[in-house]
This record gives sequence, C-alpha cells and structure tokens, in this order.
Amino acid sequence: MPLMAQSSSEADFLSVNKIFTNHMVLQRDQPIHIWGKGLPGATVRVELTARRDVSVNLAASLSDAAASRQVSAVARVKGDSTWSVYLPAQSASTMPHDVKIISDKKNILISNVLLGDIWICIGQSNMEWPMQREMYYREAMATANQPLLRFYNPTYAGKNVFNQYFSDSVLQMMQPEKFFAPTSWQVSDSNSFRTMSAVAYYYGKSIIENTQVPIGLINLSIAGAPLETFIGVDALKSDERFAAKAIEPWLTNPAIPVWVKERGNQNLRAGTNHPFKPGHVYEAGLKPLFPLAIKGMINYQGESNAQELERVWEYGALTQLMVQNFRGRFQQPMLPYFFVQLSSIDSVKYKGQYWHLFRDEQRKIMERVSYSGMAVCTDYGLKDNVHPTNKKMVGERLARWALNKEYGLSIVPSGPLPLRAEYANGQLQITFNHAIDGLATADGKPLRGFSLDGIHEVSARIQKGRLQIGKAVSSGAEMIVIDCEKQPEYIYYDWKPYTDGNLVNREQLPTSTFKIKVHLKKQQ
Repeated sequence: MPLMAQSSSEADFLSVNKIFTNHMVLQRDQPIHIWGKGLPGATVRVELTARRDVSVNLAASLSDAAASRQVSAVARVKGDSTWSVYLPAQSASTMPHDVKIISDKKNILISNVLLGDIWICIGQSNMEWPMQREMYYREAMATANQPLLRFYNPTYAGKNVFNQYFSDSVLQMMQPEKFFAPTSWQVSDSNSFRTMSAVAYYYGKSIIENTQVPIGLINLSIAGAPLETFIGVDALKSDERFAAKAIEPWLTNPAIPVWVKERGNQNLRAGTNHPFKPGHVYEAGLKPLFPLAIKGMINYQGESNAQELERVWEYGALTQLMVQNFRGRFQQPMLPYFFVQLSSIDSVKYKGQYWHLFRDEQRKIMERVSYSGMAVCTDYGLKDNVHPTNKKMVGERLARWALNKEYGLSIVPSGPLPLRAEYANGQLQITFNHAIDGLATADGKPLRGFSLDGIHEVSARIQKGRLQIGKAVSSGAEMIVIDCEKQPEYIYYDWKPYTDGNLVNREQLPTSTFKIKVHLKKQQ
C-alpha cells in the first residue's frame, strides 16, 4: 500500500517536505521542484500523472493534451539524507494529478493535485481576518465549494494571546521550526473556508471566476505583525538604513515600532522569540518555502508600522527591501507584489493620526517596486474600528491588479492615481491614471477631499482636458480643476486619517490619498 502524503514512522527513510500534501496546487509554467529526505545513496523517483478518470471542473481542462502524459524525474539521496528533483514545467490544468514518490519498496502518494498558481499571503490582522467573521460570510456559504481553490492555512503559536505572558508550552513553540502548526492543503468548502483569510479567499475566488486557473493560497498572516517580521535578518543587516532593526534585544530596540515592543514585553518573560521579532515569520514560514515555485505575493499590513513618524517615513524603503529579499530568495526577479493600502480611521479612539501620511507612503511603493499594485480601500474604513469586516471588496479590488497585470484581462486595476498637477492662469489641473473613461463622485454630490494646504478644503470640479501618458495622448480625458489665485506648492487629497473624499473613476473605484508637488504648466 502506498503511504499518504505525510509519511509514517515506518518510512523514516523516505519523506517529502511538509508543503507537499493531498489537494495542493503545483505552480504552472515553471519547473516543479519537489524535495525531501531519504536513505543516503538510495534512488528516488518522482512521477506526476494526470487522473484521466476524473475532473474537478465541468469545463474542459485548461490543458488536457499536456495533462494526458506522465512526467518523472530521478535523483540520488545525498550524504546529508536530502534529495531533490525538478519535473518539467506544466501548463495549468483543472484535472487532478497524482504525485508518486518511490524509493526501493517505499513510496508516498500525493493525490488530487492541480496545476495552477500559488500566491503567498502575508500581513497582520486585516489579512488574517477569517471568513467566519466577514461581513458577507453567510451569503458566501452558498458558493464556498470551490474545487479549484485550495488553502494552506496553518495556525501559529501564541495566536490571540494578549496582555499576558505566554505559557511555557507556547514559549517552546516559539522556535521557528515549531512556530507554525502542522497542517495540510484543503479544498475550499463551507467548512474549510471558515478560518481562511477572507481577503485571500475573495482574491483567489475572483481570479478563478475570471480565468478558471486553479489557485493555491498559502496564508502566513499574523495578527499585529510588523513588516520587520517578514524580512530576513541578513537582509536587514545588509542595508545600512535598517541594520539597527536587527540589533538585540529587539524588545528594547528604538528602531522597532513602540507598540510592537509593548506587545512583545507583555508576552515574553523569557527568551526573545516572538511573532513580532524581526525576521521571525521569515525564518518560520517564508524561508522553508523558498525552494518552491510560486506565482506571487499579496500583503495587507501597515497598522503596526504607522504609529510613529519615523516608522511612517521608512515604510516605503522597508517594503522595497522586503520585496527585493523575496525576489532574490525565490529566484524570481519579476515576482508580482500586490498589497492593500490602509483604510481610514478616526484618531479619537485609535492612534491613527498619521494614517494619511502612511497611505501616501504606501502609494509611492508602486513607484519604488516594479510589478506591484495597490488596492485602495479608504472608502470602507470605520471611524472607531481598525477591522472593517467588508473583506469581499478588499479581496476583489486586490484581484483586479492580478487579473490586469498577470492574467492579461482588460480590466481597470485601480481607482484614479495622480499623475501630475500643473498650474497656469489661475487654474490648477490634476491628471490621473486609471481614469481614461472618466471621473465621477461616488455619491453624486460635489467633489470633496481636495486641499491646497493639507488642512482647509477647497472647491474642485471635473473637467475635460488633454491627458498624455507616455506617447499616448487623449484630448477628451477628464481631470480635476481648482481655481486659485497663485501657484500652491502642493495639492492634497484625503489628507486626514478618516477620509470623506468622493472622487472615483467610472468603475466606482476610489482615488488614493495623495500629496503631490504642483508644477508651473509649460505654455504650448
């Protein structure tokens, strides 16, 4: 009898890495790397075979012809007991496959495997937020059975332990190799999707509905996590701007966000390992995945890095370092990185007084990081709650970037993003990207949200004009016009923590918070 994906104690001389389990997705269009351990000197054969007798989708397989043949690879176990093989790249397929790993008389069977795209999901509580607490959870139950959508959704040590010390057993689980609990891939259904990240679920579901490409989601989000925990310590040390973040003890390190250290000190009476420690989730969850081929990364994070000005101003460069780190370690220099901009919140009950500055720094990440995109969600923020429960809108807006940039769909990926502000003859004109089909107000009322000083709102209007993006020129494009007697230094939009700006494009997607310099318009 073949062993199932997680080998038993009788097969200690043959094992496969824990990421490989039944119901998983293997990355399409890239060589398929599979690795494990065995008896030194032994031969290991890995076979990938389509199961022609069954399909998880009523539609034809995306690549039935390619799926009809078996592919295999052979390796010899090294002296350190490790083995590794690469199978040839395969096209996407909705047809279930079996992976069989054979060495002497022992074998491991991994079944119901699809070929599609793997997205790694990181972030803090708004990414972790589960479907069972999401606004549209009850409605979503009806369509939760998504055979092309697969989750790898481990829980982690110390989850939901606040304002108290970790127990001895939790402290022992803080070691990176024990931090994430053992789990296996699951097919999306009304049971498995309950604890899955709601943002990630809606993201994957939207891609499948539009492309029929199988999607695998690996969820490594951690409530409260600062960005630093997702970045390797070596990467931090290698950058003189952020080397101080790697200095121990991190619990008293002035380069770490204050709130993050407060939480760490509440939990730790011994040791330094903690979900918020710089590099911890990187070591525990991301580093073990680097040999795996993936499609890209999505992230919803920032609240823990937005409470002090120094942390706000560094966030764009810190994100750039993180993405460079991922791309180097995954050996994918064009690895897509799509992220969610913080929403909006009042600063009366929450320390969100810098959120507008932070959102603008997030907007600039798209200029720093190639192959990136940002979902704007300021219109769904709550005045006194950092956890808006409408994650459906967030996940679907995030998916727009992927559908446009990675799946080639003719879909508007974003709300208006500012291109340029120019002043001439008593008028300030602001042009936007992602507004080629026109601008509007979300509520049909006069425009709100514009300011010349970041404090006092000014009247603005939508007007047709001439827009140039690269070499393309549109004479009928719409822009924002503001009457003012003299040239201002900057133009601001939604420049406060809790926003009420109402500028959208024809897709009803909101405009990002921004502060941009005003230029004197060259006379034609």
